[in-house]
Amino acid sequence: MSGSIGYIMLAFAIYLSGMIIIGALYAKKNTSSEDYFLGGRSLSGFVAALSAQASDMSGWLLMGLPGSVYALGTGQAWIAIGLFLGTVFNWLVISKRLRRYTIRANNSLTLPTYFENRFHDKKRVLLFISSVTIVIFFLVYTASALAAGGKLFASVFGVEYKIALTVGAFVILIYTFLGGFMAVCVTDFVQGTLMLVAILAVPLIALNLVGTGNVSTVLENAGVAGGAASFLNIMDNGGRPFTAVEIISQLAWGLGYCGMPHILVRFMAVKDEKELKKSKGIAIGWVALSLAFACVIGVVGRAYLPGVLEGSESENVFIHMIIKMFTQDFRLPVIGGIFLCGILAAIMSTADSQLLVSASSVAEDIFKGIIKKDADNKTVLRVSRITVFIIAVLAYFIALNPNNSIMGLVSNAWAGLGAAFGPIVLLSLFWKRTNFAGAVAGILSGAVTVIVWDYIPLVANGEGAAVTLGTGTGLYSLAIGFAVGVAAIVIASLCTKAPSEEIYKEFEDVQKGNNSL
Repeated sequence: MSGSIGYIMLAFAIYLSGMIIIGALYAKKNTSSEDYFLGGRSLSGFVAALSAQASDMSGWLLMGLPGSVYALGTGQAWIAIGLFLGTVFNWLVISKRLRRYTIRANNSLTLPTYFENRFHDKKRVLLFISSVTIVIFFLVYTASALAAGGKLFASVFGVEYKIALTVGAFVILIYTFLGGFMAVCVTDFVQGTLMLVAILAVPLIALNLVGTGNVSTVLENAGVAGGAASFLNIMDNGGRPFTAVEIISQLAWGLGYCGMPHILVRFMAVKDEKELKKSKGIAIGWVALSLAFACVIGVVGRAYLPGVLEGSESENVFIHMIIKMFTQDFRLPVIGGIFLCGILAAIMSTADSQLLVSASSVAEDIFKGIIKKDADNKTVLRVSRITVFIIAVLAYFIALNPNNSIMGLVSNAWAGLGAAFGPIVLLSLFWKRTNFAGAVAGILSGAVTVIVWDYIPLVANGEGAAVTLGTGTGLYSLAIGFAVGVAAIVIASLCTKAPSEEIYKEFEDVQKGNNSL
């Protein structure tokens, strides 16, 4: 391995330099906030598709999900099934309607601005609470990506976790800081392609080395919980049968897609509806392959690697597979370095998008929308870049603990964003009776439900200790938060004054396909 480090470092250096160069090239093209946050609504269908899904999956796809399957078996694939269904729903139902409505609603550049314009919120209450919610939960989400990057560098190069974390955070910060939305989308396109190649090739090669017919025997000898039959049974979870609550919780991950600002903004930025139609098939196909093979990595990795990866180290299963394959089974360290860059690509493609959406919430929505309404484009761009830096630093400090679980951090952030924004995005697009009071109630109730469910110990466990409702019930907070959010929107909307005729007209215009202001 030691003789191969130089080649792997070379692959990383070339890859990271390329990402920074892309950021520098696009920095010259950003002349307005619309350019920086939406690329002037000029994304092609192909770039939009891969960018949306690459920004979605993150290091979770190549580290968190395979690690869960490696540790507990194929039953963890229920999360992947939920996410696939959520992706299909997002592209087929949400994407076209959201693009139309954000144009009709005074050319809204961000999700908070869309809420403000959709409900004619003159007091900018929606702008403020949605922007603050985005920043809070994206801090945790960005921290998960930075933590994944730190674990990758530490595992590959044997450097201290904090040093590894610093290097990864620095590169992501530089090209997001410089290039804005188009730099992020182009790098996400490159990274999405690299991720797909890595996630397909490595498990297939490993499966060939183990032998397809030998997997079950090797798993049995490896002492997996419940034996090989249980490990390979989608209805089992760590050697015991799945409960209905656990399956519902894992499928509920799919609900999050309706409220993810960094994914929804891609729909808003596509050039036209023809390009959007082209994006759908590409995105859905990419997600189906990626999620399926992420689960395969967990199974094959358990059979392919010697020994057992314990605790959070199980999230490094893909890294260990690549290193063993290309430094021991095959002497091709440069190829190994390129595939390891696929993991780095997954991490960076999400972190950059999260930084940019957080920056847009602060600069476009809070600074220009509330604090300094007459701010010019140069000032907004400057505030955006300062915000990118501050958010990255705060996320860096959250990620400093090497024992943080990538899966745990992503789970909390995904639930918070999905419960806060998913219900109101869905109902604002498809239920014309939704009003301002309903929107406020939905965002606040969804976000607060997740915080209470996941962080405040309210019930006693079997040993008398206080635990959270999430721990006590085993039900994922997104499932309950989404349901509470929908109920709050419907009840508050029906109990308060109906929207104005002007708002009804805008809704009907969008329904008919009329985007003009």
